[in-house]
Amino acid sequence: MSVVCTLCHEAATKFIRDRQRSYFKCIECGLIFADPRNKIDETSEKEIYDLHQNDPTDDGYRRFLSLLTEPLLERVSADAEGLDFGCGPGPTLHLMLEDAGLHMALYDIFYFPDKAPLQKRYDVVTCTEVVEHFNEPAASWATLISLLKEEAWLAIMTSLFTRETPEAFLAWQYKNDPTHVSFYTPRTMQWLGERFGLTCEIVSQRVIFFQRAPADKHTAPASDV
Repeated sequence: MSVVCTLCHEAATKFIRDRQRSYFKCIECGLIFADPRNKIDETSEKEIYDLHQNDPTDDGYRRFLSLLTEPLLERVSADAEGLDFGCGPGPTLHLMLEDAGLHMALYDIFYFPDKAPLQKRYDVVTCTEVVEHFNEPAASWATLISLLKEEAWLAIMTSLFTRETPEAFLAWQYKNDPTHVSFYTPRTMQWLGERFGLTCEIVSQRVIFFQRAPADKHTAPASDV
């Protein structure tokens, strides 16, 4: 079976299958992705998101988000303008960053669907537990990059798959959520940096930072918003 990577559009090979769906791995960029034919519909997808208990007053949730906010605040100025892309039903990250002096806007395809914030560019764009939901990652990542000013930061939180064997992937709980369809390896993140002219810093297994280069050092592709 011939399959094309949903991110780089190069050839992908069968990686493994669990009880629910098949997974493929890209030869070029290292992305692992669920069989697109098993994609759930948007109504079912939103029903799953509605179950998320993201509460701004939840100290545990704030500690989780601090894995991203603490290193990010070491890199951005206090008056930076930012966007929380895919903020979900209980936005919290933007509050934590606003407490530190940033000015944050919100966008979410289901909960904050106004696309006006996507018409601007920002000093920092945060995207926490979102990129694994990208059914069309090539277009979605291009959109993210298009939101960055020169030398701006893109702060990603997801769970990197680092062991890369089919057996380890089969035992990996992160892939069991049916809305998780794109799974990134460190190699994938490095590929994204090279593709879009960004520096890539893998801060931890959960946090990845990209920084856009000055205009004379990159040529980013047009986005598909």
